[in-house]
Amino acid sequence: MTVTTNIHNLRSSIPPGVTLIAVSKTKPNEAILEAYNAGQRDFGENYVQELVDKHEQLPKDIRWHFIGHLQSNKIKYIAPFVHLIHGVDSFKLLEEINKQGKKHNRVINCLLQVFIATEETKFGLAFDECQSILTSGEFQKLPNINICGFMAMASNTEDETQIRHEFRSLKDFHSKIQQTTNTELSTLSFGMSSDYKIAIEEGSTMVRIGSLIFGERDYKSS
Repeated sequence: MTVTTNIHNLRSSIPPGVTLIAVSKTKPNEAILEAYNAGQRDFGENYVQELVDKHEQLPKDIRWHFIGHLQSNKIKYIAPFVHLIHGVDSFKLLEEINKQGKKHNRVINCLLQVFIATEETKFGLAFDECQSILTSGEFQKLPNINICGFMAMASNTEDETQIRHEFRSLKDFHSKIQQTTNTELSTLSFGMSSDYKIAIEEGSTMVRIGSLIFGERDYKSS
């Protein structure tokens, strides 16, 4: 099936209030434009240089999401235009994002990445670390960032019960934080091609889907 068909099929299966992020990592501009022409505006990239190149070459009303692991020294390249940074996993990173946001006179939207999986290879903050950041006085001194919510990845497993449990743990934490802080946290970014339906059932408001739109990833070019 074509990218256009895939986009339309996904949109018909995703309820209102859930944002579809088309994960376009390693995909050519032609494929992104096909999705764009089908009405897609939110795209996710994992690599800073690839994101910068695509931002320069593609329509300016695209909302670019950085969904990879972000290094502090790379923030300056995407700070002028990035719509949302998904994977913030340290207070140090927040400080640098705030610094770059101030340079460009803009408030940069961020999600705190929470560790909910069993694999040690995945990044993310523990629940108590997230709570500490959001309730700390130091966090209040960062006016050029806006924490919109949380992002997470479930374990790489076919056990749907485990996946559902991990997603639910984040939703429960989100509810707890909403009750104990004054921060507006409207975004929960979890769910990918293999588990987005479970994610939506468990409260996700943003799903990151690549292979169901563009086909299997070309690992040789990644």
